[in-house]
Amino acid sequence: MNDKIYSMLGLAQKAGKLLSGEYTCEMAIKAKKCRLVIIASDASDKSKKKFIDMCNFREINIFEYGTKDELGKYIGKTSRAIIAIKDLGFANSIEKIFNNKINGGEPIA
Repeated sequence: MNDKIYSMLGLAQKAGKLLSGEYTCEMAIKAKKCRLVIIASDASDKSKKKFIDMCNFREINIFEYGTKDELGKYIGKTSRAIIAIKDLGFANSIEKIFNNKINGGEPIA
């Protein structure tokens, strides 16, 4: 699949600017150490609500994109329901691509 968002996630992972997994991402969000959060479309409704509320409270953009298996595959790991981007440059690039291609310009929360 030639998808720019997945390519950017892979680059962010290689650069050490990406976190994955619920616990790790939750700690980064609570510490305001991430700039963007991506949650898989097949994550549980409970997880989606939890992370959307957490991100809204801290004014961190969150997008729903891909499946758990796809997110994990493109960052070189097993399936992941949640990914957090730590770097502002990567976050801005991914958000710009997402806004232009997928969601018409609006984060989910």
